[in-house]
Amino acid sequence: MQKYLYIILLSALTLACGSGTRNNNEGKRMLTVTIEPQRYFLDQIVGNAFAINTLVPPGSSPETYEPAPSVMVDMAKSDIYFMVGDLGFENAWSKRLAENNPNVAIVNCSEGIERMEGHDHSHDQEHYHAHDHDHHHGDITAHVHAHSGVDPHVWSSPRAVKVLVRNMLDAVVKLDPDNEETFRTNFDTLSVKIERTDSLIRDLLKDAPSKSFIIYHPALGYFARDYGLHQISIEFEGKSPSPSQIKEIVDVARKEKINTIFIERGFDTKNASVIAQEIGAEVFEIDLLRYEWDEELLRIAAILAHKANEYLR
Repeated sequence: MQKYLYIILLSALTLACGSGTRNNNEGKRMLTVTIEPQRYFLDQIVGNAFAINTLVPPGSSPETYEPAPSVMVDMAKSDIYFMVGDLGFENAWSKRLAENNPNVAIVNCSEGIERMEGHDHSHDQEHYHAHDHDHHHGDITAHVHAHSGVDPHVWSSPRAVKVLVRNMLDAVVKLDPDNEETFRTNFDTLSVKIERTDSLIRDLLKDAPSKSFIIYHPALGYFARDYGLHQISIEFEGKSPSPSQIKEIVDVARKEKINTIFIERGFDTKNASVIAQEIGAEVFEIDLLRYEWDEELLRIAAILAHKANEYLR
């Protein structure tokens, strides 16, 4: 009897908490972002002044995701939609939103960020060596969105995020000038946190045993560029690699003594596991759509520095 009473009380408490969350958002103006890291930044800036709607849930691919109708309804109710800028579905959805809801302002958060170009080439050794002199700038990130020519993962770079959050600040100040002082104070606090994250990452990577890593989907190009790393992608033009391409990756990995392979949450681990077995590397799941943006980037740096136990969840 006590067991059932406990369950009933727990259920009632859960419902009360959920109801309280909804009540907290009642009557608030709404803002929409594409991914959870953006919600993290916006939460830091606006506090409780707005309700924030996220289009892409963690575990989904922001390049191929199609938002549910209910999410789109909330998007249409928003004062502002904050695009990352270059993600696959964003242009189509933002165009549709602009046509159907002209009162929703659309902000490109990547405006002013120096974008990385994608590369449409194979893993062949001749091409690899031709670009070897650039690899410390993350410049041979293979197969990064060749369809658009631009790598959209700007939020993997604290340097780029400084520009991204400034774009967010400018938009909310324009929308709600009465709270400008609060927003700017919050922005200053967030900026310190971003600087600290950048500094901690640099400290962690300073003595990293290898400056190269393998990743299934090339989502850490900006991170690699900023910190002098070399990213090698398993994915080939958005598709799984062929056996010959896997062999080429294995050959490069052995040459560069790579022992770290990343795979994003929600991606198939089969090819990464095959390569890991061949080269004696360890596979780590990462979540670049995690709300706790700073913690995840520090965790990635710690893995590369072989200090993962300090940051693993």
